[in-house]
Amino acid sequence: MDGLFARSLDKNEKLVVIYMDSRGEVSQRSIRVMDVRADDILVYCFAREKVRTLKKDRILSVFPARTVKRRRSAAME
Repeated sequence: MDGLFARSLDKNEKLVVIYMDSRGEVSQRSIRVMDVRADDILVYCFAREKVRTLKKDRILSVFPARTVKRRRSAAME
């Protein structure tokens, strides 16, 4: 997980995290890492459009965000 955070910070890559807040609510967030700390990460959250601090121990999953290219149908060409 820390490797993905470091790469996101270094290459300015967008990530997607599955996060559980202090009330146990689970959400999916698109983020950009701004700083990696011992117990948390400082991120820009695209859903909230704000800088947020996420606790590492509440991150359930993390993966690179990828743009999905959709195939054009024959009718569109």
